[in-house]
Amino acid sequence: MLAAEAMRLAAIEIVLPTAAVMSKSGYPTLAEELVYDSRAAAIEDLDRTAPYTPVLAFYTVESGVSLRGEHAAAGDTVADAVLEIVAELAVVASEGGEEFSDALAGDDPDARLVLAALCAQVRRLLERSQQGGLWRRIVKRIIKTEMQTFAAPQIGLRWHRVTIRMHCEIADDDFDMPVGGLPQPIASLFDVLPVQSYARAKLSALAAHFAPENLPDLEQVRVSTGPVTTGL
Repeated sequence: MLAAEAMRLAAIEIVLPTAAVMSKSGYPTLAEELVYDSRAAAIEDLDRTAPYTPVLAFYTVESGVSLRGEHAAAGDTVADAVLEIVAELAVVASEGGEEFSDALAGDDPDARLVLAALCAQVRRLLERSQQGGLWRRIVKRIIKTEMQTFAAPQIGLRWHRVTIRMHCEIADDDFDMPVGGLPQPIASLFDVLPVQSYARAKLSALAAHFAPENLPDLEQVRVSTGPVTTGL
C-alpha cells in the first residue's frame, strides 16, 4: 500500500526537515541529521568520541485495507498501517574483531532520560506540531501507540533502544486510471513537499510506474423499470 509508505516518508520529512538538511542547523530532535529510512545507522556515522550517538530509524512494518462494513460498497474501505520508529543511543560495538552499530547496553539513568526525551520529541512533532500537519494529511488518527524497550530480562540486560509502534488509520490508495501517476492521498502530499526533499525524490521515482490506462467509451445505457404487472 503506497499510502503506508508515504506515511513513513512524510514522518521523516517532519523529523528531518529539508531546510535543516540544507542549512545543517535547526534540527528538531536530538538525533539531528542521523535519521534513517528503513535501515539502521552505519558505524561511520557514529561519534566515537561521545559516550553514545542518538539516532532514529523509520520502518513501515504492517499495512492493510478492509471494507468499512459487511454491506459496504467496494470502494468504501478503511486502511491502516503501523509506523515503527526505532530510537536508540548508538555506540560502536565489536565482537570477534568485527565492529558494528549497537545500542548502548547497561544501566545509565541519565542516558535513559536522553532516550525518553528523543522519543517524546518524535511524538510531539508528529502528533502536535504545526510541521506535523504534513504527516497528518496521510494519517487520519492514531489508534494506539506502543513503546517497547529492547531487553533480555532473563539475563538482566537492557539496551538503550526503544521501538515506538504507532498504529494508524490512514487513507487508502485512490488511483486515477485515465490520468495515471501517483494515487491520492500521496499525490496531494507530493505537491506540498519541499522540492529538494528526500521524500519528494522517492515519490517522484514511483510516479513513473503508474501509466495512464485508456478506458473504453461508454456505448449505451439501459434502464429497466422491472416487470410490468397488471391489476387483478
